[in-house]
Amino acid sequence: MLSKGHLLIEDVPGVGKTTLVYLLSHIFGLNLSRIQFTNDLLASDILGTSIFDKQTASFIFNKGPIFSRMVLGDELNRASPKTQSALLQAMEERYITVDGGEYQLEEPFIVVATQNPLDQIGTNPLPESQLDRFFMSLSIGLPSREYEKKILLGDNIRDQINGLHAFLSLEEYLSIHKMIQKIHIEESLIEYVLNFLEYCRENLDSGMKLSLRAGRDLLLASRACAFFEKRDFVTPHDVQTIAPYVLAHRLNSRMGLTSSQDQIREALENVAIR
Repeated sequence: MLSKGHLLIEDVPGVGKTTLVYLLSHIFGLNLSRIQFTNDLLASDILGTSIFDKQTASFIFNKGPIFSRMVLGDELNRASPKTQSALLQAMEERYITVDGGEYQLEEPFIVVATQNPLDQIGTNPLPESQLDRFFMSLSIGLPSREYEKKILLGDNIRDQINGLHAFLSLEEYLSIHKMIQKIHIEESLIEYVLNFLEYCRENLDSGMKLSLRAGRDLLLASRACAFFEKRDFVTPHDVQTIAPYVLAHRLNSRMGLTSSQDQIREALENVAIR
């Protein structure tokens, strides 16, 4: 969130993916727009559409739900590939082109998408070009028995979230992002990241799918790790901690997100730090 990156959450239904997104929007003070992806959803349902106004004898663009600082794409992989692609330009360039007009999105603009495992009925795999635009990915999983009991006996979680207040102003949020970008990375550590990416591309199945954007995002995420540890420099441990969550989804493996993360962790063990 503080890196202003897009997040992909993959898990079975009912483990709290959508609830997590509502929580993030509240504590960061970002207005949230939800798009429920279905197989009959159209690109215009996301971006907006132009409607003819009789009074002005001209077309007026009605903005779609993508015009929000934070967008929840719920069950993204249930939509057709054509509809999924409506997000590509927005996620990369932070503006969209519709009917010959360009429209700037708000700053920050963050997409948090959820997807169901591919073995579930009615899912479509996300194309590599879209997976690569997600900054990080994670899987929530089921809670421990202790916490599941608390959830079952507790008050309505959404009501609790609605009672929360943002702990950051927009100015503070953007200021922290600038601080993260300035955190120092040694030249030797950059070489380590390059060696690691080279190893993955040569030795992992689908490793060639790791683009230049993957390396850039890995460095930014490592800076964010250092920020949370109250350091003004990045360590190898930062890179190793965050790499599985930045790179695994880009492999687009049918083995699942968790298996891909394990592959990344194994690869880290085979690349020496010099």
